[in-house]
Amino acid sequence: MLPTTTYRTAAFVEAARQIGVELTVASEQASTFEGANPAGLLTVDFKNPQRAADDVHVFARTQPIQGVVGVDDDTAIVAATIAARLKLKGNPTHAAEAARDKHQQRQLLADAGVPIPWFALHLLTENAAEIAKTIRYPCVLKPLRLSASRGVIRADNPQAFVRAHGRLTAILAQPEAAACGEPAWHYLVEEFIPGYEVALEGLVVNRRLHVLAIFDKPDPLDGPFFEETIYITPSSVPGGLQSAITQCAERAVRALGISEGPVHAELRYNENGPWLIELAARPIGGRCSAVLRFGDQKVSLEEIILRHALGMALPSLQRERQAAGVMMIPIPGTVQEVRGVEDAKRVPLVEDVQITAHPGERLVPFPEGSRYPGFIFARGETPSAVEAALRAAHGKLTFTLLPPPPPTSSVAPTRP
Repeated sequence: MLPTTTYRTAAFVEAARQIGVELTVASEQASTFEGANPAGLLTVDFKNPQRAADDVHVFARTQPIQGVVGVDDDTAIVAATIAARLKLKGNPTHAAEAARDKHQQRQLLADAGVPIPWFALHLLTENAAEIAKTIRYPCVLKPLRLSASRGVIRADNPQAFVRAHGRLTAILAQPEAAACGEPAWHYLVEEFIPGYEVALEGLVVNRRLHVLAIFDKPDPLDGPFFEETIYITPSSVPGGLQSAITQCAERAVRALGISEGPVHAELRYNENGPWLIELAARPIGGRCSAVLRFGDQKVSLEEIILRHALGMALPSLQRERQAAGVMMIPIPGTVQEVRGVEDAKRVPLVEDVQITAHPGERLVPFPEGSRYPGFIFARGETPSAVEAALRAAHGKLTFTLLPPPPPTSSVAPTRP
């Protein structure tokens, strides 16, 4: 299940080629090539999982399907619904939905005793100034259904809370956010958890979590916005603490009812131990999976995911010995052009610099936006050497910026 805006298409197509399986790419928009390749391309409604499952069920009568994979938060729900309809390996639909909805996830984690921030659900139409008087600070305002830290804003006092509420209201009024329906009328207020943040990449096989990698995030994520930049693996976190982080993620997997497939978790740790910030029933986003290679054959994450979905034998889940990292290039403004790419590629240990933004494409900074201009990849003997290479390569890049867009309205989404 590959949305038209995903970065993941090429990686999954190559993984299917590597293991010699036939791939049908399902997307929410029709391809001009669909008529010429009816077995390989399919259009389904990602906003209506049941209708998508009905369409795939009809498709499977003539084109048998042995596995289904979602690559992002929305398609994970669609994939779970299809898997249930076709009796394929996958998560229960309720588990995929719980992983997608931040409030439902928080409730299940709290009921299971998983360490999480305190939280409260509010309507956007409630009086923000009145809510702000009742909050313990610092706190974080968070939409229920947006991804990649879009709309996530820290507030340190009542005045900052009201300002953050205004920005979040404007974000949720945008058409693609408002299309979420009722979840776009609400938001979470959460405790801000100080500490060092890591990401855990895993594969759940028959309800058991297999940790594929733990990533350090060396740049502090203290707000007011939470744009991620660098992921480095292996983690420098001490072994005992890594075990505690893994156990926290395992408890979250069980609490949500996730039984099969990839998971990506964000956790923080401090003097009180690890805290589960979020867990998604999907693989790592963007093009970041390129840093992960497994076993002597350097198998990709996408190949492991496809093999698992098809019930094929899994290769070694032990990540390669070398350290690896990716930088999601920070958004300095509305980018028109990126220069210095070839100089950045020549930095020792840098494997590639991929600029994914189109010339002249407007990339809106966080928290309103969530797309990066591109990615830098590096591999080396030590995590510190990889981090230094990523930063050196980024220093070679220069950006031509466009004037910022006019301010958007902060009218709350309208109920149908």
